[in-house]
Amino acid sequence: MLAEITAVHPVLLAHDVAESLAFYARFGFTEAFRDAPPVPRYAGVRRGAVELHVQWADPGQWAHAGDRPAYRFLTSDVDALYAEYVASGALQPGRSEGPYAAPAATPWGTREFHVRDPGGNALQFYRPLRMGGAPAA
Repeated sequence: MLAEITAVHPVLLAHDVAESLAFYARFGFTEAFRDAPPVPRYAGVRRGAVELHVQWADPGQWAHAGDRPAYRFLTSDVDALYAEYVASGALQPGRSEGPYAAPAATPWGTREFHVRDPGGNALQFYRPLRMGGAPAA
């Protein structure tokens, strides 16, 4: 019998962990832990059942800013989440670039929007669509 895996906690690299903690707080995440106040090098944040870890990394560890993986967050309502982030000031419409800076339908059957955190990590908030573009039940 295989052991059950109950969660995954991605570790996102950051140039400044405290700055990243402040960023995630604006997105509704609460601090779960930090290794060393006031200048943490490793910390965790939570929003509901989702937990992310943030770790300090020297900029030389990544050859190119685009080397960061994308982290995809499944949400029940992409538009409501986007509106929440705009209302809180976490996002400012028109200040982000790219085809998914605001919620939009994708060719691969989702509705999503994308954000980059201060460390350059790509965050993608999405919801699958039904045939014809209606949200899945």
